Amino acid sequence: MRASALEHTDLTNFILCHVLRAADEVIDQAEHVVLSERDSLRVLDLLDHPPAPNTRLMTAARALPEKI
Repeated sequence: MRASALEHTDLTNFILCHVLRAADEVIDQAEHVVLSERDSLRVLDLLDHPPAPNTRLMTAARALPEKI
């Protein structure tokens, strides 16, 4: 109660504000991947030089419908 009074808001708004902030933080952490410099360079290298598709990938691609 004291914290909400210090922020000049009622308890419900105080709780909602802080819960929503915490929820945004959880979502942000779940949706972002932090890579080391080595891993970042590896991803960039793979984007520039992708490996040739293997048999399983080609089979899966052929199984896709013509139009999605």
